[in-house]
Amino acid sequence: MQTGAGLLGNFFLLYHFTITLLTGNRLRPIDAIFSHLALANFIVLTSKGVPQTMVSLGLKFLLDRVGCRIIIFLHRVSRSLSVNITCLLSGFQITSISSNSSSLWSKLKTYTSKYIFHFCLCCWILHILINMYMLVDMKSLIENHNNTRRWNLGFCSDFSSASFEVSLYIIVYCIPDFMCIGFMVMTSAYLVLFLQRHHQQVQHIHSFIQSKRRSPAIRATCTILVLVSTYVVFFTINSIVSFYLFHFEEYHQWLMPTTTLLVACFPAISPFVLISGDSQILHFFYSLW
Repeated sequence: MQTGAGLLGNFFLLYHFTITLLTGNRLRPIDAIFSHLALANFIVLTSKGVPQTMVSLGLKFLLDRVGCRIIIFLHRVSRSLSVNITCLLSGFQITSISSNSSSLWSKLKTYTSKYIFHFCLCCWILHILINMYMLVDMKSLIENHNNTRRWNLGFCSDFSSASFEVSLYIIVYCIPDFMCIGFMVMTSAYLVLFLQRHHQQVQHIHSFIQSKRRSPAIRATCTILVLVSTYVVFFTINSIVSFYLFHFEEYHQWLMPTTTLLVACFPAISPFVLISGDSQILHFFYSLW
């Protein structure tokens, strides 16, 4: 149910942005981030949630080494993109709501709004290149199958070199993700202070027009704050469980579907947070319904 709802929610967002482009309308800068985030989350659910759901239901989902490695490649690329684009979204919102009137800050606002799509595209290219070694190393693992270590992923088995240092790999691989998490925590603190300061200002303002003008920015800020908080919570819990799975060869079998559940939580929840928090997307949803 979680995977199905998440796939439908992200598919709706992709459909909305596609229809907007095909009808000749121009996407807002933040819509570019939303579309890339929806696509990344859709791939996360497809590459990990769907196979694990089929196995949980007792259905056969057989993959050889190459197929398993391709699925893992897609999952790692999309999962890394999900955290990077969420981080980019929180940073973009800060530049949007900031009241700094300096010329440098104004240029930064203009630059980010103009090239936000290119930033997202660069994230895709970067993470594809970073994880490309998984496909390149596939031939050597098949030839030297006697010197490999097997990892049970639930729906398939992956293999790595017997001399593979798990702890070192996890530390090196997770450093960029934890840097993004740290940045999102700092931006969340700034957004909370912004909302608190705005609330205090509104108490002294009795103009309905002023309040109405600021409401879209406040609504978007709250939406992004909910998204970031959701990601940080599930990412932290999943990182602890994943480290335990990779570090210890013996573990309880229920931990494997638990990690899949944790990984799928944010991709399944995020589209509905975006739909409910954005008036344009919500209006399109009601009209379509």
